[in-house]
Amino acid sequence: MISRSAIGRNGQLALRRQCCVKPTNRRGLAAVSSGSTSFSYENADVGGVKTASRDVAGPTTKLAVIAKAGTRYQSLPGLTVGLEGFAFKNTFKRSALRVTRESELLGGQLTAYHTRESLVIEAKFLREDLPYFTELLGEVVSQTKYTAHEYHEEIEPQIKLAQKKLLGSVSALALNSAHSVAFHRGLGTPLYPSSSTPLNKYLNEESIRDFAQSAYAKSNISVVANGASQQELAKWVGEFFGDVPAGASPLSGEPTKYFGGEERIAHGSGNSMVIAFPGSSSFTSGSSYKPEIAVLAALLGGQSSIKWSPGFSLLSKAASSFPGASANTTHYSYSDAGLLTVQFSGSANAISNASKEAVKSLKSISEGSISKEDFTKAVALAKYRALEEGQNIEAGLVATGAGLVHGGQPFQIDQVGKSVEAVSADKLQAAAKALLEGKATVSSVGDLYVLPFAEDLGLKV
Repeated sequence: MISRSAIGRNGQLALRRQCCVKPTNRRGLAAVSSGSTSFSYENADVGGVKTASRDVAGPTTKLAVIAKAGTRYQSLPGLTVGLEGFAFKNTFKRSALRVTRESELLGGQLTAYHTRESLVIEAKFLREDLPYFTELLGEVVSQTKYTAHEYHEEIEPQIKLAQKKLLGSVSALALNSAHSVAFHRGLGTPLYPSSSTPLNKYLNEESIRDFAQSAYAKSNISVVANGASQQELAKWVGEFFGDVPAGASPLSGEPTKYFGGEERIAHGSGNSMVIAFPGSSSFTSGSSYKPEIAVLAALLGGQSSIKWSPGFSLLSKAASSFPGASANTTHYSYSDAGLLTVQFSGSANAISNASKEAVKSLKSISEGSISKEDFTKAVALAKYRALEEGQNIEAGLVATGAGLVHGGQPFQIDQVGKSVEAVSADKLQAAAKALLEGKATVSSVGDLYVLPFAEDLGLKV
C-alpha cells in the first residue's frame, strides 16, 4: 500500500513547476474565469508550430496536438495506431507512471485517438494548469522513448484486440470497405489494420519511432486550445515545443481520387450495406467545400431528430416499407474529398428493400419532386448540425487543427452557417443529379445470397 507521505512527496514533484507559474489568487472550481462567448478561433504561428485558440469563458481547458498522421499518411500498415499507443508512455524526462500520477493529482484527463487524416493527442484540465499540460504534450511529441517492452507488452495486444473488434462488426467492415472501394489508397486505408495483415512484417517500436520523426515535425502538427487565450497558448507553446524537430520532412500523400465500385463480403454475424457517392471536402479546405451535400444528407436522413415522430427525411418517411432495417445518411468530409454514405443494418431482406427505397428517394430529389417544406426543414437541420459541430469543443478543436496542418483555415462557425443557408433548391437538385450520373460505391457485408448488387438498385459502378 502506498503511504500518505509518499503521495505527498510525489504531489510536490508534480506541482513544483506549477507553483512557479500560477497566479497567487488561484481560482476554485466554481470560480468565474476570464474569456469570451465567441466560438471563433484565433490562430498564429509560434516558432514554426501552428496554433489556434478559442478563449471561451469557463474554468476548464482542452488542449490538443493534431498531427497530420492519420491512416491516410502512414507508410506501412498499423503505424498510426502504433504511434497513438505510445502517447503518454515513458519519455526521456518522465516515466509513464509519473505522467499518470501527476495528471491525476491535477485532475487532468489524457487521451489519444486517430481519424483517417489526423492523430490527436489531447488533455483536459483546469484552466490554470495550462503550463503543465502544454509541457507534457510537447514532451510526448518530442521526448517519447519508444521502448520494445512497451510495444510488445502494452501496445501490440491492444492492436490485436482492435483487429478482432473490427472483424466482428459488420457495420465497421462495410464502412471501411466503402472507403477502400471509393478511394483505394490514402483515405481508403482502414482505420485499423485487418486481422489478416502481417503486422510482424511491418510494425515494431523502431518503425514507429521512424514514423514519429515525420509525424511530429513542426510543419506537420498544430496545437489547438479551447478555454485559453491565444497569448497564453503562444507563450507556453513557444517555451515547451522548442525541442520538436523542425527539419524532418512532413508526411504527405497523393491527392485523393474517387474511383467507385462494388465489394461484397460474406459474414455470418449480421448484415450491413453502404451506398456511397463522392461528397464535399471540409469547410476548412476552402473553395472545394460544397454545403449542398450537407443539405442532401439531412434530406435523405433515415433517423428522426424528434422523439416519437418518424421525422421529415425521405428515408424516415419510407421506414414502414422496410421494417427490420435501419438507415442512416452521413457525410464524411476530409481535407480534399468527402464521402456521402447511406448505411443500412438489419435483416438481409429488409436491407434489400431499404436500399431500393434510398435510390428512389435520391432520384426524386434529382427530379426536383420534393416539397418546399421538406427542403426548408433539410436546410435548417443541416445548418443546425454544422453549427453544433462548430460549437462542440471536440469537433471544432479537431476540425481547426486539421485545417491548419493541411494548409487551410480554422473552423469558423459563423461562416459555415451562412454557407449552408445559401443553398438553393436548384443547387440541391443539381448535386443529386450529378451523383446519380456518376459512379456509386456499394459495399455489402453479410448474407450475400439476399443482399442486392449495385445493378439491382440501378446504380452505376
